[in-house]
Amino acid sequence: MNWKPLIKRCMAQVTIMVVPHSRGRVFKVNISAVSLLVLLFLSCVGAVYLVSLSIRTMDYYAMKNRLSRFSKEFNELRSTVVSLKETDRELSRLLSFKSKNSILESAPMRDTGSLDIDLLKRQVRETIESVAAVKSFMAEQRDLYLATPLGWPVTGSITSGFGLREHPITGERTNHTGVDIRAAMGSSVRATASGIVSFSGWTNGSGYIVVLEHGHGFSTAYAHSKENLVVAGQRVRKGQDIAFSGSSGASTGPHVHYEVWKEGKQVDPSPYLEEKP
Repeated sequence: MNWKPLIKRCMAQVTIMVVPHSRGRVFKVNISAVSLLVLLFLSCVGAVYLVSLSIRTMDYYAMKNRLSRFSKEFNELRSTVVSLKETDRELSRLLSFKSKNSILESAPMRDTGSLDIDLLKRQVRETIESVAAVKSFMAEQRDLYLATPLGWPVTGSITSGFGLREHPITGERTNHTGVDIRAAMGSSVRATASGIVSFSGWTNGSGYIVVLEHGHGFSTAYAHSKENLVVAGQRVRKGQDIAFSGSSGASTGPHVHYEVWKEGKQVDPSPYLEEKP
């Protein structure tokens, strides 16, 4: 085969002219045909490389953004789990409730077998909110329990109940606003709920009397004492001695006149009495 014509054609000179729009000088470049082909080939390879590099760069930044988002979600999830641990420990003392482990064990899975992070975060957040609501409710119930008068203020027996009765001194039929509990002279009179002393002193009819404010609308009064042991403004706890029983004021014998007030009204103390101490 005769290669000379082909070689001659490849080595033939090609003139490339650059003609500016203005009246400037025309640029001419003489180059062989084979060199032009090589140059075009290298240009195509370079273009393909630049496009590939651009795509990889875009993928890199997209991956970086996804990694940043996943890292943020992980930190948020870790923060919620830490909060759940703190509330879970306290809640387990109060009542039986779904714990963090139960949530994680029952957490929904995607088709890939991985945890559904968004749904898990929502469940953890809802559980924390539920825990907070239960804690708030338990705190309110505890405050209400501590404010509710329960138990006997003194060891003894009821001699006169709540309601209409004949007054032991005047003989008139009057409304008895509490209960009378017979007790030996000098017996300890105890607060039936925690509270603050709003009055401690003498009145003509009731003798030495102590009045306690417990909150949640509850107040109690202890009358006809021999001696008061507390003063106005003092904070007392349930079961604390506040007076010694006696027969001061309008009284026919040693006893404690005990009253329970709810929302400013006298109510029958009997439902609030537990077994005798």
